[in-house]
Amino acid sequence: MIGTGVFTSLGFQLQDVTNTWSILFLWTLGGFMAIIGAFCYAEIGSAINKSGGEYIFLSKLFNPLVGYLSGWISLTVGFAAPVALAAMALGAYLGNVLQVNNTLLAVSVIVLISFIHSFSLNVSSKFQSYASWFKVLLILILILIGLYYPQSDSALNFTNSWTMEIVSPSFAIAFVYVTYSYTGWNAASYIIEEIDKPRINLPKALLRGTLLVTFLYVFMQFVFLKHGTLPDLKGQLDIGHVYATNLFGSQGSKTINILISFFLISSISAMTWVGPRVSLAMSKDFKIWQFLQRKNKNNLPVTAVWFQALLSISYVITGTFESVLLYCGFILQLNAALTVSGVFVLRKRKPATPFFKAPLYPLLPLFFCLLSIWIFVYLIIDRPVESMIGLLILAIGVLTYFINKKISNSS
Repeated sequence: MIGTGVFTSLGFQLQDVTNTWSILFLWTLGGFMAIIGAFCYAEIGSAINKSGGEYIFLSKLFNPLVGYLSGWISLTVGFAAPVALAAMALGAYLGNVLQVNNTLLAVSVIVLISFIHSFSLNVSSKFQSYASWFKVLLILILILIGLYYPQSDSALNFTNSWTMEIVSPSFAIAFVYVTYSYTGWNAASYIIEEIDKPRINLPKALLRGTLLVTFLYVFMQFVFLKHGTLPDLKGQLDIGHVYATNLFGSQGSKTINILISFFLISSISAMTWVGPRVSLAMSKDFKIWQFLQRKNKNNLPVTAVWFQALLSISYVITGTFESVLLYCGFILQLNAALTVSGVFVLRKRKPATPFFKAPLYPLLPLFFCLLSIWIFVYLIIDRPVESMIGLLILAIGVLTYFINKKISNSS
């Protein structure tokens, strides 16, 4: 769940939202929203009790087209776009050390990691196990160092300007960066069938992970603000570089840049590992995607790996970090909101089997859906281009669904 956003989002948020209370509230609200989502996904997952995440949930709760679109989102955006964003961030961070073109670095790391995942699953699994703990440890160390060292010039601003900022359209746009950063709180829903006693353990797994990440994210943003001036941070992708340079100087910052780059490599590797497995599931259910089933002699889905890699590279080459994140965030939030709204459908059906029930129903899922609508409205108004790209991707998904139906009916 700990991904690219924690080291990249703040600079874009500070372009319009500068009060420290506003920023901390953004990240706390994002954590609260993720916790609500985790409760709702746990309820749906424990009732349906089948792996596959939104693709399975929406197919069963609504209809096959909605489920297919969820799978389409995973196939084209859910993993490929985050890989691209992590690679672009890595290009910025590692570019500070190697003085190499950022785009070239981003494309190269996507190709390299895809190549590794095409040959050895054993190496991938061991790497991810250690990398997960490394992420938590790195953020904890950076937080503790940031809290320990006194501030000099900083972007901390505890005035009352937050009262105006939190009701502005810019606050809603800034919140998209936060919701994207928390992407992954629903990961356990993809492997429900592998969880022992999902009615008890699924909500625990989702809730514990989300609470930990919320704590780390909020304090990480605070120390970034404490050790960076507003002009230095505003609009900056590699905010960790600004933080490290102010604390350790140009030489010391190189070490931090390398560590953050390793952090980003582990995120790319995780999504390169999991994403093709989701694509593989889609290929078994829909003929239009059957070509993704091809595996190598080691039984690895190499076609799906390279299909995702090509999509990621196309995002890197054709878009900026900000634009890709916004339309990616738009689509992923829509997917999550639809799934959370499935709680209302589930309660109405009242399955015979006992299942975990989210607390404070219907307030929590209603709050999640209303907050999502608030994001969508302001995104469409303030960022129409990115919103239209997101809607276009969904429209193409609808088209492929009916193309698949035609292929299936003719065979």
